Amino acid sequence: MKAFHIGVDSYGLSPLNLAPMELLEWAKNNRAEGVQFSGLSPEESQKIDEAYLKDLAQYAASSSLYLEWGGGQHIPFDMDTWERKEIFEINRKAAQEAVILGTHVIRSCSGGLMRWSADSPSTEVLLREMADSLRSQRQMLKDHNVILAIETHFEFTTHELLRLLEECNAEPGDYLGICLDTMNLLTMLEDPVLATERILPWVVSTHIKDGGILLDSDGLVTFPVEIGKGIVNLPEIVKRIASIKNEVHLTIEDHGGSFALPIHDPLFLSKFPDLTLQEFGSLIQMAYQATEADQAGKLAITEREKWPEICESRLKQDIQSLRKLLKINL
Repeated sequence: MKAFHIGVDSYGLSPLNLAPMELLEWAKNNRAEGVQFSGLSPEESQKIDEAYLKDLAQYAASSSLYLEWGGGQHIPFDMDTWERKEIFEINRKAAQEAVILGTHVIRSCSGGLMRWSADSPSTEVLLREMADSLRSQRQMLKDHNVILAIETHFEFTTHELLRLLEECNAEPGDYLGICLDTMNLLTMLEDPVLATERILPWVVSTHIKDGGILLDSDGLVTFPVEIGKGIVNLPEIVKRIASIKNEVHLTIEDHGGSFALPIHDPLFLSKFPDLTLQEFGSLIQMAYQATEADQAGKLAITEREKWPEICESRLKQDIQSLRKLLKINL
């Protein structure tokens, strides 16, 4: 089994309002081996220039920390108004910054939960417009030697992302890839292990996140939990990631909140046409397991308003728990 570097995503620590350099220092002081930046606040973005990026790169190198950049986008629409938005320059700026940092991965996350709203464009329209936009960015991204890593977020299933990559005439290791978020797959009604297998050749970065899934009167509820306490089979997922030829880091993301999946609504379920009975049955089985853990007091939802109080201690524990989990199971 290959050795992995374990790092943290900046989003989980966002309540601490740390500047990028402070995030690197936090990682170093807490035995993380790298940082993936989800994206910077408008205030921090204004401070970023070439000299600042070079300082970040130098500090990371001297501290043996990996860097993965954020700020990329893949949906060419304003997610509030659904008006068209030009994302070419947004991604070129992120690519230029990544070059200075010496990283080849730019995480892209444009929003989410579109099919939960009747006002959103259809998935087919979004995928078509995305493909047109991303194809036009191919040469720019290749010229910068970076991969735009589309996160498995609350936007598209792995089935749909595979069709997008095909429409973009992309190959694994080319200009588009996947940031594999292991818990978000549950929210998109996917078995995390099966979904990982589907998208595996494209994975270039990760959000290692444990989670729970519970049955309630409205359907299902998914939520993040501390690593090792949920029902996401992280050892099996990491074994599959280990088979990837290129180096992929294990970046921990964690946060509060929960997500309602109204599976009793036929209209909602119809928006997941690739969902099979086998995979749906697997999700229900996991939900029963998680419900038993919840009733035993071993699993619980962390409300978003509580996250700032515990974010630092939880990320520290996540780092330790992931190392322990890998040591025991791999």
